[in-house]
Amino acid sequence: MMWRGLVLAVGLGAFGQGAWADVSLYAAGSLKGALSEVSAAYTKQTGIAVKAEFGPSGMLRERIEKGEHVGVFASADMNHPRKLASSGRADFVVRFTGNRLCAMAKPEIGLSTENVLEKALSSAVKLGTSTPGSDPSGDYTWKIFDKADVLQPGAGKALKAKALQLVGGPNSEVIPEGHSAVPYMFATGKADMFIAYCTTGKAARSEGVALSVVDLPSALAQSADYGMVVLDKAPASAQFALFVLSEPGQAILGKWGFEVVGGR
Repeated sequence: MMWRGLVLAVGLGAFGQGAWADVSLYAAGSLKGALSEVSAAYTKQTGIAVKAEFGPSGMLRERIEKGEHVGVFASADMNHPRKLASSGRADFVVRFTGNRLCAMAKPEIGLSTENVLEKALSSAVKLGTSTPGSDPSGDYTWKIFDKADVLQPGAGKALKAKALQLVGGPNSEVIPEGHSAVPYMFATGKADMFIAYCTTGKAARSEGVALSVVDLPSALAQSADYGMVVLDKAPASAQFALFVLSEPGQAILGKWGFEVVGGR
């Protein structure tokens, strides 16, 4: 059904319009590397440019609700695009990829999957997170903290109290150009440990940054579903969304550490 809607939108648009306008894209910050490459591949194949802006999904949704025009919105969760669809701004939401949450820390912290909760609770460790409400990474992290309460009563409340909401909020520090958020927070002494997307750690390490990235223990494991909506009637918007779901688009997402959907 979702695929059919996208195909119909592209097909109908092709008969009603000559030259297609550029695609405008708002997307979660965690998708910057992957969707920038997807956009470049789409432009190479079609000749249509993609004008992208990346940031916290909740803040991007609010801008759309206030009237900013965008053709495609790719969120790090399903809730923000669902809100746009429920208000009549989109016909449906597509889950186009997935992610996981990992723990990462300066090497000297000695982080491992087995001691994640111990290190996170330690008064000697500054724990950084994203901002719940504005950024799905923060919302997912709060779910992890709730799971910690099952393992150790009171741990969830303690973690929420000590967590430094350093990124993804309306008042968060602007990360200097050319720097990744988590390594920047480590380098400037604002955090010793961070809960973030596993793809964030993968990208940071690919930049040559020294940090430990570990899976969360099974009792704290948290997945992330990414949703996408097409918000205008421009045929190129639907075509770009279809390209993200295509084998070439999914292969690029997989290369960046995201879940590949729809494959066999």
